[in-house]
Amino acid sequence: MKSKILNLLLVITSLFGYLEWGKDNHTFLFQAEGEVFSQFFTNPGSVIHPFVLLPILGQVILVSTLFQTKPNKILTYIGIACLGLLLGLMFFIGIWDLHWKILFSTLPFFVTVFLVIRNFRKGEGFK
Repeated sequence: MKSKILNLLLVITSLFGYLEWGKDNHTFLFQAEGEVFSQFFTNPGSVIHPFVLLPILGQVILVSTLFQTKPNKILTYIGIACLGLLLGLMFFIGIWDLHWKILFSTLPFFVTVFLVIRNFRKGEGFK
């Protein structure tokens, strides 16, 4: 049960990443994903990019582990890797530009990743 909660937390914390560009442009990842899903059906070519599709794929994989009796560790790690590409880039940008909102919005995800890895190394809950 603990591993399912941690996988759910991975999905939830990934949604609250904060992006800001230019002077007046900003969004959370859950808002950006909503726009991606709405454009996917009207203009699919505009959303086909690795930094768009991989994090969504990671979330889908992590959500699928919630329906398993014991979440599969390989699927969990693949989901973390897919989401970690975008959130890792955001973390790096937050450090590089000293943009605290971006930096601190990614920390809950990485803390949860640490807890998932620690849970796996203890041998609890994963196949």
